[in-house]
Amino acid sequence: MTILDKIAENALKYPDRIAYYTERLYESEIRAFYLTWKELNEFSDKLAAWLDDVLRTKTPIIVYGHKSPYMIVCFLACVKSGRAYCPVDISVPLSRVESIINEVKPEIILTTEELPVKKENVVSLKDISAILQKEQKIIDRKKFVAAEDIFYIIFTSGSTGTPKGVQITRDCLDNFINWGKTLGSGLKAERHYTFINQAPFSFDLSVMDLYLSLYAGGTLWALDKKIQNNMKLLLQSFEKSGANVWVSTPSFADVCLSDKKFSREILPELELLLFCGETLTNQTAKRLQAAFPKAEIVNTYGPTESTVAVTEIKVTPGVNEAYSPLPVGKEKPGTWILIMDENGQEVPEGEKGEIVIIGDSVSLGYWNNRKLTEKAFGKIEINGREYRFYRTGDKGYKTNGLLFYCGRIDLQVKLHGYRIEIEDIESNIMRLSYIRQAAVMPVYREDGGVRSLTAYVSTKEQVRNSFEASQTIRSELKQFLPDYMIPKKIVFLEAFPMTNNGKVDRKALGGLVQ
Repeated sequence: MTILDKIAENALKYPDRIAYYTERLYESEIRAFYLTWKELNEFSDKLAAWLDDVLRTKTPIIVYGHKSPYMIVCFLACVKSGRAYCPVDISVPLSRVESIINEVKPEIILTTEELPVKKENVVSLKDISAILQKEQKIIDRKKFVAAEDIFYIIFTSGSTGTPKGVQITRDCLDNFINWGKTLGSGLKAERHYTFINQAPFSFDLSVMDLYLSLYAGGTLWALDKKIQNNMKLLLQSFEKSGANVWVSTPSFADVCLSDKKFSREILPELELLLFCGETLTNQTAKRLQAAFPKAEIVNTYGPTESTVAVTEIKVTPGVNEAYSPLPVGKEKPGTWILIMDENGQEVPEGEKGEIVIIGDSVSLGYWNNRKLTEKAFGKIEINGREYRFYRTGDKGYKTNGLLFYCGRIDLQVKLHGYRIEIEDIESNIMRLSYIRQAAVMPVYREDGGVRSLTAYVSTKEQVRNSFEASQTIRSELKQFLPDYMIPKKIVFLEAFPMTNNGKVDRKALGGLVQ
């Protein structure tokens, strides 16, 4: 059964159950927004029929907003009309929004918040509401996206300063869900689960909570960014949620753990914590085990290009005691992971190399970018069947069937769960007219995770006050980069150390890898 079949089935079974709930802070007032399962299914059917009537091509549709229930309506309407959706959160800077629009070239842009750039093809929330109030024909199920059609496109950081769009098919998503529902002790049929959603929908971690909730007939409890940034309101939201399943980055869990109230006292029904996006440390796992002694903790690994995650391990106190750092686990069914050397040869067990993922949830490649696709993706036959593979650029090793992640081979890092291309930041720093040269370096924690980013820059004129100059650079970078990509520290240099082949000597600046 496909995810769209399951959604239709759940709408019939649980018409009055809340499918999506979120709270938003307006000045000092908190307002709740929600959709029932019946509304979610009927609204997305209506909007899909409208899209089918007015659109001429199958070009992907950009959906812009932040945690609105109608974003989910838009996502489902797109795929029910046979078109992929591309989520873009309001936290994405204007220049990056424009870049994504230029890459996709959508016929229309569906928005639940005001788009920060003027476009004639924008359909606002007001427009969407008007469409849903009209009597519309119901979309023909034959129009739905097919198995190898693109279901969604999520743009990730690109080394040229331009984001790259990862294309995920319906089959990829279905294969991920069929495994995801088994994580921990697995999702039980006919049970009503409430899932915590932390990540914005333009970050692929959100796929885990959104689609597992939709498959299970659950309630997605979405945390608005303003709520996340206010610990008092965040804890109150947790207490009201009655959540059973937690999905987040380890960094977000660390933020929550900074308050002693974050425990089973306010989340007594929490039974499964799922982590992806960055390294789960032994210390964080231990603190979570103390706060939620009856809950299962599952560590997963996977890049956007393999549909969220492809490995898992249940982090018990015994596992936490036995391994440091923690492994990211074993492959899901339908996936094989090889560790390859620089010549493309498989390395012996225990030896480090590049993680290569083969399997039924590997992406088709990058939207409208054949060169990058051919560089990173390929096909291979296993047991008489052809599968796609993806060269992750991640470093790791395998021991006794367990995968251990060891960071990036290239200039890509993960910070607060976000995958960041170092050259992306450098390229945007160089857009500032007074910058002569720039190099960005991660600052590592003792456990190997990235604590922060430091930018080394040289300027065309002498800097008289480094503090004021740093503040100016960070402020101006907000035009081009989201906050999590802006370096915490700026170091001014008169000249950069260089290697013999004329490149910046990153090792002399501190090195990218410990």
